[in-house]
Amino acid sequence: MELVRVGEKVIDRQRIYRMVDRILELRASGLSQQDVAHELGIDRTLVSRLESLGEVRRGHKLGLVGFPVGNREALEDVARSEGVDFVWLLTEEERRRFIGERSGAALLNDLMALIARARELDHLIFLGSDMRIRLVEALLGPDRVTGIQIGTSPITEDRFVDPEAIRQLIRQLRLPRDDRGGREPAP
Repeated sequence: MELVRVGEKVIDRQRIYRMVDRILELRASGLSQQDVAHELGIDRTLVSRLESLGEVRRGHKLGLVGFPVGNREALEDVARSEGVDFVWLLTEEERRRFIGERSGAALLNDLMALIARARELDHLIFLGSDMRIRLVEALLGPDRVTGIQIGTSPITEDRFVDPEAIRQLIRQLRLPRDDRGGREPAP
């Protein structure tokens, strides 16, 4: 137990940490600030202020998916440093292994889970062949996909993708639409 004296009060830091964790868990599960405050017996403004203190960024959920990329680690580092919500990049060897190590049913289940995850995103950057880009646009909608063609289908070897170009694209997509030449849809 880690106790701190503040004037006449003795405060248990661990109790505070547990309460903050619980507040964030409930908010992440979908409860409103008011519902969390009511359930935990605290003020809604406390929930709001805690969120403001910890906010890293605001905005849409963004994903980066692509294969076969030879510089997967560098692209993952860029995506992680820019706060991309979902990253799934494969080399050609990893792609072949992903397909080869699964039964038909398991492969279908895994692909369905990946599609479901991608549909939760507001926008997806997809690195792949011309054919795969069209397929992903058909699945998610062309307005939700930025395709970067790294070759024509079939691509059978790893391709290098410029990490700094991806960083700039991520930053551009993070801007409000009117700042990148479009208009934000009316609420």
